[in-house]
Amino acid sequence: MGSAKNTSTAQRKARIEELRRAERSRERRNRILTIAASVVVVAGLVVGGVVLVKSQSDDKDTSASDSKSASGHFVTGTDGVKTWKGKLGRTHVTKTVTYPMEPPVGGDHNQVWMNCNGDVYTKAVNNMNAVHSLEHGAVWVTYNSKASDADVKALAAKVKKTPYTLMSPVDDQKAPIMLSAWGKQRTVKSASDPDVDKFFAEFVQGKQTPEPGAACTNGLAQ
Repeated sequence: MGSAKNTSTAQRKARIEELRRAERSRERRNRILTIAASVVVVAGLVVGGVVLVKSQSDDKDTSASDSKSASGHFVTGTDGVKTWKGKLGRTHVTKTVTYPMEPPVGGDHNQVWMNCNGDVYTKAVNNMNAVHSLEHGAVWVTYNSKASDADVKALAAKVKKTPYTLMSPVDDQKAPIMLSAWGKQRTVKSASDPDVDKFFAEFVQGKQTPEPGAACTNGLAQ
């Protein structure tokens, strides 16, 4: 047992380190792209009018479907993880999206993601930005006022050392502590609940991720 547990821990540490290296590589690439983009800024201004018109047209096309960005229902597995069965839209929209679950586990969302490189937010974040983070393979830890201070602090410490995670309060959620990934969600009893580690291990950049390896930095931060 001890040997298997040590092997699992070593594999998880190796995976996290691999994610950190990939994130650093993306940040370097983004800096290079930013420099290159500044060279052609004049050209960008010229075509800006065209892009604006196209964006306005897209808004008209997507706004009508905002309220239908997610439809279906949860099915709870024997492991306690709920899986969304139905539609989860992935369109970038500017209109406000109303999700059929709280916190949301997918659906149309804002084009800017919440930073999710172990980011802990002490105030509520916009659902539309957080859903974009889930699309990138992040796990979102949320809590309400019924969660104990000790659990909140322990969860924050875990999130801070885990790439592709974020944490924030969600007052309207039904349970004190909830974990969400794209199309996946579960409640846990406390920060020490073994299901926290299980959820992280399976869904941080897990198979459910629509855009694996996409950035969790250079997005929106409070």
